[in-house]
Amino acid sequence: MPGDEKPALPTARLVELAHTRMPFGRYQDRYLTDLPDAYLVWFRQRGFPKGPLGEMLEAMYEIKMNGLEKMVAKLREASPPGRWPA
Repeated sequence: MPGDEKPALPTARLVELAHTRMPFGRYQDRYLTDLPDAYLVWFRQRGFPKGPLGEMLEAMYEIKMNGLEKMVAKLREASPPGRWPA
């Protein structure tokens, strides 16, 4: 339905997402792009954490459900940490 769409992430946020690793749990230190689909679905069903990490996990869920995780992984390769805008 028109108006229900979430705004697209700015490029800097996508690059940040590409470089973010899971800070806790079974998949600690894995890039969010490398988290199993089932793990993101689990968060979707039970609720994403509050704050920036939850927003990134929710964005990663949407990216993966649309088959775009390789695009985000390529951003990580093309934009080494510290060389992208904040």
